[in-house]
Amino acid sequence: MSISLVVLGAVFVLIAIRRIGQLQIQIWQSMFAGALVLLLSGEIGWIDALEAIDLNVMIFLFAMFIVGQALVDSGYLYYLAYKLFGRIYSVSHLVLGVLFGAALASALLMNDTLAIIGTPLVLRLSREHKINSQLLLLTLAYAITIGSVMSPIGNPQNLLIASVGGLASPFTVFFKALVVPTLINLLIAYLFLLRFYRSEFINATPLVHGPVTVLDEYLAKLARISVVLLLCLISVNIFLAHVQTTWHLELAHIALLAAIPILLFSPDRLAFLRKLDWSTLLFFASMFVLTASVWQSGAIQQLLMRIPLDLTDVPVIMGISAALSQLISNVPLVALYLPVLGDLNSSQLMALAAGSTIAGNCLILGAASNVIIVQHAEKHNATLVFFEFARIGIPLSLLNLLVYWLWFRYGFN
Repeated sequence: MSISLVVLGAVFVLIAIRRIGQLQIQIWQSMFAGALVLLLSGEIGWIDALEAIDLNVMIFLFAMFIVGQALVDSGYLYYLAYKLFGRIYSVSHLVLGVLFGAALASALLMNDTLAIIGTPLVLRLSREHKINSQLLLLTLAYAITIGSVMSPIGNPQNLLIASVGGLASPFTVFFKALVVPTLINLLIAYLFLLRFYRSEFINATPLVHGPVTVLDEYLAKLARISVVLLLCLISVNIFLAHVQTTWHLELAHIALLAAIPILLFSPDRLAFLRKLDWSTLLFFASMFVLTASVWQSGAIQQLLMRIPLDLTDVPVIMGISAALSQLISNVPLVALYLPVLGDLNSSQLMALAAGSTIAGNCLILGAASNVIIVQHAEKHNATLVFFEFARIGIPLSLLNLLVYWLWFRYGFN
């Protein structure tokens, strides 16, 4: 067994237990320590490690953290939440609203964006209405994972599939193939949450929403401009994809352009940079190094070669992509799997999109958006426990995969 796999296993254990004796270990510290061990042991070279770090992802996260921080600090995010949820008076309706609202938004704005913006929002709702924060954090995590499946811009791996797969009309293909099972899986997620958090629904009192005012009008104005700019640029990308041009805006560029009004015109720009979620950025840089080292070790490739199955068969694609996305990031996994498929057809591509994405419902490390939620929650004195996520997520993801497989077999042509 390679050093990389041993370190990867140790990182998984540390993230799961989060403690050694009296020492509390944060999730970014586990990942950083793993990457550092691989670098110091020579398992991966420094140049290879730097090249492994995806600058597009890092820039995207940096810029979206700026926009998200402005929305929170100005109070505009909570003001919007009051407008959206102010007429919801029961916990069950609130969970449904967050579930389907976040799912739809993630299909348009990308799952990581919703993780950044949505985490402080659901924690505010949790505190205001005395709802278990785990319930709302899980609702957000499952919503943005499932919702992002049905769009070519819902997550980075879908974007890669849409660009490499040569789909004539990506939005049409994704919508036709995935919207029905995705809606079914959102309902299943709601039933799981209802089952595992039954007391939160049964014993809940009617919700009373206190009025919310904007704290900083000028910063709120800049945040609104950033959000409008973000939506407009994403709409441009959707249009460009629909007309089948090869030109498009990188997500990193979209996020950076959206953050410019805040970075240029806010008098508190230095404060934004000081409060930026640097630990999450360090987590992702470390994760890229760790997964690159695992890839270079050849262990994953050897595992694929030993599987006595047709790797182009739809259920096999879904199962393998979901399983291996727990070990290496789903984006490198998709990049690896696309050449295996050879002559690409839409069923195989959609199976790869569904499997690699819905893997995020299994374990916290199955999706970058889960990690963002955990890191952001800990900044607000809350957390999402590894074993609690797995207790619900593993059976949920298996049932989600079954729904997609049944749809591919009997409903999608």
